[in-house]
Amino acid sequence: MSNVQWLSNVKLEVGDRVLPNGTVETETALFHIKITEGKITKLISTSENIPFNEDSIDMKEKLAVPTFKEMHNHLDKTYMSLGWRACTPVANLKERLAHEASELPLLADSTQQRATKMIETILANGATHIRTHVNIDPYIGLKNLEGVIAALDTFKGKVTADIIAFPQHGLLRDHVPALIREAMRSGATMVGGLDPAGIDNAIEKSLYETMNIATEFDADVDIHLHDGGHVGYYTVDKWVDIIEDANYYGRTALSHSFSLGDVSIPEQEKIATRLAENNVAIMSTVPINLKRVIPPIDLLDRYGVKVNFGCDGFFDSWSPYGSGDVLEKVTRFCELTRKIDEKSLRNALKWITGGITALDQDGRKVWPNVQDDADFVFFDAASSAEVVARKPLKRTVMVNGQFV
Repeated sequence: MSNVQWLSNVKLEVGDRVLPNGTVETETALFHIKITEGKITKLISTSENIPFNEDSIDMKEKLAVPTFKEMHNHLDKTYMSLGWRACTPVANLKERLAHEASELPLLADSTQQRATKMIETILANGATHIRTHVNIDPYIGLKNLEGVIAALDTFKGKVTADIIAFPQHGLLRDHVPALIREAMRSGATMVGGLDPAGIDNAIEKSLYETMNIATEFDADVDIHLHDGGHVGYYTVDKWVDIIEDANYYGRTALSHSFSLGDVSIPEQEKIATRLAENNVAIMSTVPINLKRVIPPIDLLDRYGVKVNFGCDGFFDSWSPYGSGDVLEKVTRFCELTRKIDEKSLRNALKWITGGITALDQDGRKVWPNVQDDADFVFFDAASSAEVVARKPLKRTVMVNGQFV
């Protein structure tokens, strides 16, 4: 494919249309998009002609939306490519971790193969960035990290990634802090953590050690936090104290964070203010669990907290479910929270695009623009609201001006 090409007849969202009954519909229009060296260099209406001597590909009025970001994943855990197996039943988290530990040496040699299949699946569904947590533990050391890095290397130019050194079996044990540091020297790009209360049994010590490693390597942080209630809430509050002391504004995230939904509304508002002030992101997998309250995502959003969705692990020792389609998480959240109107559905796409939407809150066109990366997911759909509500399976993905 040449370095200069046109995409003809691309449907883009351009504004709102308000019907007499007050209902909002999304207005679209057709454009020709010129791409040069992976960037958008011209956007013209289809009423204008593409120069006759320049190549073009007819997109047949497919809707373009921003590519997705899979912001909570475990590339090293999946069973994909190994054939079907259901999960082994366990009684509690301790048993689940013990079962996973017993499997790690058996699976380590196939990490690259399994991660490759998972990346292929995620990319085909439209996500071109993956934030993956990778086990760093006393059972296999850095073997999973080596396999994941090798897998991601084969997708350079198509998929970008955050690689998190993740102490799945606890940070404050054995030689795990030393292993985390070795992982940071060996290709991991972020520091992870896990349940300072429930797993490490020492909230402050665990959080301070996490920050010590992060500052040592000038790395961002993403901590798994399943601890619920006021224990989890205290952990979040303490983490923000540590962020402020270390001047680590905008460099940390908390995954899951169920505890934020376990407390009163005034407490939610108080912690949301602190999270927004320190630009701490929340990563949610929008789980189906009738016994678990998810974080108050809409409240966090109103207070300016960045929220991103991810699929988590899928088809692994923890769960046999999951498709690797992060769009499903948006659809699920909208269904759970009864988002049924055009604007609510349309705006929800931001939770899997890093905040990018075609239209802003007031219905003004803000994407795509000249000099943006030529990264798109194309759908046969009327609008991004339909994409969210119906999650069409047929998709065409473009990264840096190249189809994948």
